[in-house]
Amino acid sequence: MKSAVETLNPTRVRLTVEVPFEELKDSLDAAYKKINQQVTVKGFRKGKIPARVIDQRFGRGAVLEEAVNDALPKFYTDAVNEAAINPLGQPEVDITELKDGETLNFTAEVDVRPAIEIPDYSGIEVEVDAVEVSDEDVEKSVDQLRSRFASTSPVERAAADGDVVTIDLEAKVDGEILEDGVANGVSYTIGSGELLDGIDEAVTGLEAGGEATFTSQLKGGSAEGKDAEVSVKVTQVASRELPELDDDFAQMASEFDTLDELKADSRKRLENMKQYDQATQAQERVLEKLLELVEVPIPEKLLEDEVNTRKHNLEHHQLGQMGLTLDKYLEIQGKTAEEFDAETKEQAVKGIKTQFVLDELVSKEKLNVSQEELTEHLMRRAASSGMSPDQFAQAVVEGGQVPMLVGEVARGKALATVVEAATVKDTDGEVVDLSEDEDEVEQATEAAAAATGETEGDAEAKPEA
Repeated sequence: MKSAVETLNPTRVRLTVEVPFEELKDSLDAAYKKINQQVTVKGFRKGKIPARVIDQRFGRGAVLEEAVNDALPKFYTDAVNEAAINPLGQPEVDITELKDGETLNFTAEVDVRPAIEIPDYSGIEVEVDAVEVSDEDVEKSVDQLRSRFASTSPVERAAADGDVVTIDLEAKVDGEILEDGVANGVSYTIGSGELLDGIDEAVTGLEAGGEATFTSQLKGGSAEGKDAEVSVKVTQVASRELPELDDDFAQMASEFDTLDELKADSRKRLENMKQYDQATQAQERVLEKLLELVEVPIPEKLLEDEVNTRKHNLEHHQLGQMGLTLDKYLEIQGKTAEEFDAETKEQAVKGIKTQFVLDELVSKEKLNVSQEELTEHLMRRAASSGMSPDQFAQAVVEGGQVPMLVGEVARGKALATVVEAATVKDTDGEVVDLSEDEDEVEQATEAAAAATGETEGDAEAKPEA
């Protein structure tokens, strides 16, 4: 077999392949055998029909087509390996010449990973939010804990802000009661904002047995987004009593003996959360700076496929689970179809560019993924998916997704390497040291995965004639 490669542009090549006919022998034998099992000819046992009879009855062309389709993947793969290219997606194959008994010539055009030059990234500088926990932040955190231990008791008076009311609801659109627009015995805390707009004003001042009607835009259900006439009846009013903020509360609500210890723990937890957010912010901003430094040609077909994949996943998975159509989603978001398409394309370009750049960094920095790092990442992915680690691992192996997970961790390590080399300062001008963070690589892996989105890895496709 002879092959040659022609560069059509930085992201696409054309392979020209010449195959001597004798190299089709195994595929021709397999074609005759396959056809033998599929057809019957009077006078011959099934599977024992001579090749010449198959040629006469069904045509040599059908045999050649079957043989070529069987052989093309191997010839294509051999040509790819010989040319030392990294194909992306499926090739467009064109058989340019097929002479029975003489030769098979074909071309295969395919997108390839572009050559990327990673510049010196040690000069990257970014600014992130400072880690600041105020006394108000601590008080808010303690108040949230306190509210979880609140008690309620029925009262015979008009409902007021902060009270818990038990209500019956009925929603009408265009005068018709919605099938999913009736709810009884709903518990609602006035002022929480957890139900419909306008309900606070409607129930405030009502006693048990009181009724009111108001108009509100529905936030979910079959008529989501539409204005509905909502009738509400209060069946009970209960006052909400918070426990005293003292050492007794600390002992009841936590493992601490004093309120001061509880507040100190709350402050520490808030600091840890903000440090985590700060590290994520640093990784995202360093990645943005890195992408600005690198020129990356984007393969057109890969971009088209990525855009279509993102649209499909949004429309048929995410929105489908919420009972929304794409048109309804765009209406809620206040976006036109053109704006949505432009945003999706922009996100797809960033995702592809991120993957290409970080993969090149993995190669340049010779980064490897240890079994321990892969296992830790798998555990986290399992937790986020709601599956047990064993279930998730089995699904990954059966789906052939292990290389994908390895790639995610490797890209995370590449991003962590750039972050460590960059200068990160907070808004107070203080240098932020992220190297001591034990979760640095996993955080970077999550940041890189968020940037790449649903980007497909480069995989050799098996062509057919």
